[in-house]
Amino acid sequence: MVLGVSIYKTCHINIFLGPMVYGGAYCPLSCIEELEKLGVTDSKVLTEEKRDELFELINRSSEFMGWIIEIHSPTTISNNMLRRCKYNLNAVSHDSAINLIKHALNQGVNLQEVYVDTVGPSDKYQAKLSEIFPDIKVTVAKKADATYPIVGAASICAKVVRDHALQSWKFREGDNFQSLEYGSGYPNDPVTKRFLSENIEPVFGFPSLVRFSWSTAEKILEEKAVSVIWDEDEEDTTITKTPSVLQFFRKPDKSDEKKQTKSHRFFSERSLKQVMTF
Repeated sequence: MVLGVSIYKTCHINIFLGPMVYGGAYCPLSCIEELEKLGVTDSKVLTEEKRDELFELINRSSEFMGWIIEIHSPTTISNNMLRRCKYNLNAVSHDSAINLIKHALNQGVNLQEVYVDTVGPSDKYQAKLSEIFPDIKVTVAKKADATYPIVGAASICAKVVRDHALQSWKFREGDNFQSLEYGSGYPNDPVTKRFLSENIEPVFGFPSLVRFSWSTAEKILEEKAVSVIWDEDEEDTTITKTPSVLQFFRKPDKSDEKKQTKSHRFFSERSLKQVMTF
């Protein structure tokens, strides 16, 4: 079997709303030509209608094909990006690809080859995956979703699932958000810009749909949210300066040197002396 792994990369880099979705698709090596006949390719070059159509065809081809999805919520993404030890998106992408491969293996899929759309340097990424899965032929390449049909199938599954998740999003902040238009989530989408500007709570910020760790969201927070001033701790003048640990050690004087050169009785009685200093 061959497995393709992909992420809808434009949402990985630039989008401000909704979850991040990683997709994997697998089929026998002998069925790759079937995918080509279906017209499976990079999801970004297909219309929404064509993606939905191909997704239905992939689902109807379950006798020789399967797919896997891993989803990261906007809150998880923001928390990862803003925590003290930053868990960046490249690391998230690599770990998700590893999880998808492991999941396929745990389901009993006899993987022989794996093709992955790269995030970061492809050679290092490929070496990393090959080390973890030494019995599988791993290929990591740029634009793999446009080059390898199985990766294209994975990208279609990821994009369709993400679109459906975004369209059916349930706001934890209240039903009043359900009727609002929030657009595609891209920076150049005027609907998204309006949603971000008009739906910010001065204290708590954006609804959970928004990836608030992105710079555009941070700028809007700086402009429209309540500013926070952190009080610095006042210096306590009553506390004396902590003494240096060196003050607890006495410096040797000349008398110490004389004491150090005097041999121990054991050595003097036996006419022994030190001939080398370490």
